[in-house]
Amino acid sequence: MKYSTQVKPISYLKSNAAEVIKELSESREPMLITQNGEAKLVVMDVRSYEEHQETLAMLKLLALGKQQLENGEYRDAEDVFSELDSKDDL
Repeated sequence: MKYSTQVKPISYLKSNAAEVIKELSESREPMLITQNGEAKLVVMDVRSYEEHQETLAMLKLLALGKQQLENGEYRDAEDVFSELDSKDDL
């Protein structure tokens, strides 16, 4: 994704808010907003934001799992399944 095609000054956002909302909802591409020539924020539609948050959560889980493996904090699958089977018998 190239942010260079979606760079707008804050004045554009102020004067064209409805158009920006429509454009972002349709394209699902984030828009970079500048103030005094500096990048200040990224605007995106809610669906894209939610998907982004879900992706970050998944990546955090994978990183945590990798760290636990490296630290030896795991159990063999056979042990886990046999423990689950024994709980079903209760």
